[in-house]
Amino acid sequence: MSIENSVIKLNELKEDMMTPKGLKEKFSLAVEILNGKEEDTIKINKVLSILDDISSENNIQPYIRTQIWNVVSILESI
Repeated sequence: MSIENSVIKLNELKEDMMTPKGLKEKFSLAVEILNGKEEDTIKINKVLSILDDISSENNIQPYIRTQIWNVVSILESI
């Protein structure tokens, strides 16, 4: 698995019609960070922090939370 796979999954979540607008903005920020020029470990830590905040929200759909956990697993394995 790679950062590119994470970007693909985050873009899918961002484009999902059921994803709330506020979360779409956070997913966009995460994609922007992962596509940035910083060192991979720095990018991954920033995105993990964003995803942790999102997954702890009460009002998100369970399948979105599951997809977030999948992305977190991918990033943690890098």
